[in-house]
Amino acid sequence: MGEDLLKQWNPFDIFDTEAARLDGFFSGLAEGDEEWQRPSRCAGWSVRDVLAHLAGEELYNHACLDGNVQDLLARLAREGVNGFHDFNEWSVRQRRALPVGQVLDEWRTQNGETRARMRALGRDALIDTMAGPYPVGWQTFHYDSEYATHADDVGAPVADAEADGRTLWRVAVGRFVLAEQESKAQVEQTADEIWVCADGVTTTLSYPEFVAATVGRLGPGHELDPRVAAALRCLA
Repeated sequence: MGEDLLKQWNPFDIFDTEAARLDGFFSGLAEGDEEWQRPSRCAGWSVRDVLAHLAGEELYNHACLDGNVQDLLARLAREGVNGFHDFNEWSVRQRRALPVGQVLDEWRTQNGETRARMRALGRDALIDTMAGPYPVGWQTFHYDSEYATHADDVGAPVADAEADGRTLWRVAVGRFVLAEQESKAQVEQTADEIWVCADGVTTTLSYPEFVAATVGRLGPGHELDPRVAAALRCLA
């Protein structure tokens, strides 16, 4: 049932589109532009930090493709880096003193290789992950969601013509991951909203609100019951 949600979308095309969106945004900022220091929507990170995170994450992405995730985790543990949160913060710290152009080139090159290799493998092949062998297509959808989330975090523009389609695939990915994780949230999609029940609390969300809930970006002013918000958060 869960995988049927994703059948109509090509994860590799989406990955290319979201990477291009981020690249276009970052490339439009000059080296000393104050915009790099602007706080992003990702708590605690500036726009520059988001780029550094994306660049650093390629270390893990390539380990997945190379089949040596456990070796990478062991090496990071020896350096005092444990878990994804530590890894993300460590990746950002490692690049804060580097010229931003160098970080951009690093990310662009390494991510280009990741996207090409995953597309070449195809969606049904398996790659190594922290959770063990996992289908390439599903892993790519996880990356798609992360890239779309971070594009929104830094304010990369989305054309009106693509906004609705982009929201629809993100709804599908959110529903897929909730099912994959056996979330306690019951979710039903109608023509224009999402009905959710969690811990005895029921509510309806617009598609964009549901996407924001799955990635923890509803914002402090949103009135969604905390129990429902916690049950829906399943992605970046």
